[in-house]
Order: sequence, then C-alpha cells, then structure tokens
Amino acid sequence: MLSVLLLVTIPLPDLTPRAPSPKDVRAAVEAALPQLKKGATGHIEQKTCFACHNQTPPMLAFSTATGRGFTVPPALVKAQAEHISSFLETNRERFKDGRGTGGQVDTAAAALFTLELAGHKPDENTAAVVEFLLKTQSDRDHWHASGNRPPSEASDFSTTYLAIRGLKFWGPPANADKQKVAKRTDAARAWLVKTPAKDTEDRVFRLLALQESGADAKEVAAAAWELQGTQRADGGWAQLDGGRSDAYATGSALVALHWAGGLKTDSPAYRAGLAHLLKVQRADGTWFVKSRSKPFQPYYESGFPYEKDQFIAITASGWATTALVLALEKK
Repeated sequence: MLSVLLLVTIPLPDLTPRAPSPKDVRAAVEAALPQLKKGATGHIEQKTCFACHNQTPPMLAFSTATGRGFTVPPALVKAQAEHISSFLETNRERFKDGRGTGGQVDTAAAALFTLELAGHKPDENTAAVVEFLLKTQSDRDHWHASGNRPPSEASDFSTTYLAIRGLKFWGPPANADKQKVAKRTDAARAWLVKTPAKDTEDRVFRLLALQESGADAKEVAAAAWELQGTQRADGGWAQLDGGRSDAYATGSALVALHWAGGLKTDSPAYRAGLAHLLKVQRADGTWFVKSRSKPFQPYYESGFPYEKDQFIAITASGWATTALVLALEKK
C-alpha cells in the first residue's frame, strides 16, 4: 500500500507592526491632554517656582497638538508663560550675575525652552537667562547637569541640548554678544561628537544636541542609528539598557528620531513605538512610570495621578502625547 504524504502549510504569525489608526491615535491624545492640563495648572496654582516636569513636557504636547486640530485654550498657555516669566523676573539679578537659581542650568534652560514653545517674546528676563548660560560653567566645553534626578536631570547631554537651544533661540539678535554664543556652541558640538552616550536619555539628547548645534550630517545620522538600534522587541525603549520599556524613554526616543533623525512617522520603527504607547496608556489617558529619583523638595499634589511618581509620570505623558501627535496630519 502506498502512503501519501500531505504537506500542510501552516501560516506563520505576521510580526510586522501595524500602524495604529489615526482614529486610535487621536482618541489617545484627546484622553491625555486634559490630564496634562490638570497637572500643569495644578502646579502654578500651588507653587511660584518653575517646574520642568509639570510645565515643559505638557507645553511640548500643547504646542504640537495646537497645529493638528486639538483644542488647547490660549488662556492655559498664557498662564503657563506668565508664571515662568514671573519666576525668571524674581531671579533676574541672580541670572545676570551668573548665580542663577542654585546654579541650575537645567532649570534655566528648560524655562527658556518652555517659553519658546508658548510663543513668548524676548524680554529682560530671557536676556538675563542668556547671560547666565554664557557665564555659568564657562570653563567647561559643555554644560553639566546640576542635579542627580534621573532620567531628566542627570544627563549632561540633556542639559547641554537645552542650553544650546536656549542660546540659539533667545541669543542673537536679542543678545548682542554673538561671538560668545558661537564659541560656547562650537565647544559643545566638539564635546558631543567625541563623547559616547551611556543610556537612552543620553542617546536622545545627544542626537537632539548634535542636530541643534549644527554637527555634520554623518554625526547626526550615526547618533540616530545608535538610538534606533536600542528599540526593543515590544516596540518601546527602556531608560536603562536591560530594563523594561516605558513611556518616558519611548516617547522621547520617537520625538528625537523624528525631529533630529528624520525618522518618518509611518516607518515600521515609529509605528511599533506608537503601538507600544497605545498599549501601555492607562484608561484615564495617562502613562505610569515609576520614579528613580530621590525626592528633595516637599511633596505636593499637582492634580496629576500617581502620587510620589507623578512628576516622572507627567513628564512621560508629555513625551508620549507629543510622539502620538506627531503621527497625525497637520491642520
């Protein structure tokens, strides 16, 4: 008797990341924006200081969302800008003479970036912060992070990027000393080219800073390739090599790769990152990330969830929302 061998073809699973629909992305952003507004407003209602975590990433999301059909009340943006400007004015003399607020370049440069996003105009306060950025750490070839609050205030690359951007946007022509701005930018660019990144925060901001400082295209491309190469199988990025993917690392990596690395939002890598963000978004529209920083200031509730993890969570949610918004068409 002859036996017949039947070859049965078993279909393999399709592992190619599918692009989240614009409808799903838009719904995720619609859910996230009210929570970001709550956290940003809650901060200025309770504190007179500027807060990088509660103001900069939310403003990044607000400014990006405005051009893509989302409603962001002008009064909200105005209130945030006025709060930051008031903080700078209170400390203006300290900025002008190089002392700053505890010597923190991170805070000063992030405040300028947030005012830029809010559409604020140059004034005496922003000019004073430019002077501070030029005077402080002038013996270095880059700007050193003032604190040790990972991930957002523990990387010299983050601090250097924000300082370069601040000088570039608020310096000339608002500041007459263009040669000092150029000299510090050139020195920082040389440092960026020769200094390796150690984790995702470093890679994200090294890429952004290389592009912002006018580095050669090949240097920028190499930095983008390095960052993209650390994308994990689940589509996300982890803060630390060997760690788990989270919304902070994933959102910031996608934004940097798109802005500075030229990664298109319909590329497989970006699609996979979006899919990861949608998967880990909470029902209330936020993203949870556990803090790795030791608290140094009195605890307060800003209105954003997650209690003592709220500051890293709102930062992560700002980056994640921005990454999602970038995938939608401009209007």
